[in-house]
Amino acid sequence: MKQLPDWNDIDLVVFDVDGTLYDQRRLRRAMLGQLLRDAWHARSLDTLRTLRTFRQVREALGEEPEADFLRLQYARTAQQHRKSEDEVRLLATEWLEQRPLPSLAACRYAHLPALFDGMRAAGKRIAVFSDYPAVDKLKALGLRAELVVCATDPDIGRLKPDPAGLQSILRQTGVAARRTLMVGDRFDRDAAAAQRAGVHSLIRSRKPHPDFATFGSYADPVFQPLLTGARLPAAA
Repeated sequence: MKQLPDWNDIDLVVFDVDGTLYDQRRLRRAMLGQLLRDAWHARSLDTLRTLRTFRQVREALGEEPEADFLRLQYARTAQQHRKSEDEVRLLATEWLEQRPLPSLAACRYAHLPALFDGMRAAGKRIAVFSDYPAVDKLKALGLRAELVVCATDPDIGRLKPDPAGLQSILRQTGVAARRTLMVGDRFDRDAAAAQRAGVHSLIRSRKPHPDFATFGSYADPVFQPLLTGARLPAAA
């Protein structure tokens, strides 16, 4: 297992959102309930099936160096379900971006507001790098980042593990990669993107990993120096 970060060596912390700042399984259970109620009223599973395909298509596009993924995610889904791209776009926006917002606060992981405050008190800058639009999600979670970059931004257009979004954050903040930490929940996406950008990574996982540092919750010892709100000691 890789060594945990030394906060004295970190100036910028970049967070993933989905599965990292909130319990994604809990949110999906809540949204599944809404989808099933919608299916009952419509007497159709079409929306649920279309969204499932959309997620599968996006996952596959993360493995492809496709500059046009923003269009392809809708086009490939539409083709499978005999819909227009606009119909798929509207469904994805409604069910994956808008409807989940009221449920996000209840799914937020514990200690995050205190951790963000502690990071700022220790002089750390905070950014977000997400595959999905994240500005409204952060507001719903009650969290604030200095900079938010998403794969769907016109000047990015690349899904993780492509490091384009992370590299954009480094350019905009002027922080060196070696003094940057990516906090995520996926080895194949967040850790891989960080590795390609030359950035440290810390991945939320129940199991340790031989190549990447991990943590189980934001109450873990690695975060304690920041949760106390105390200034970190100067590096020797």
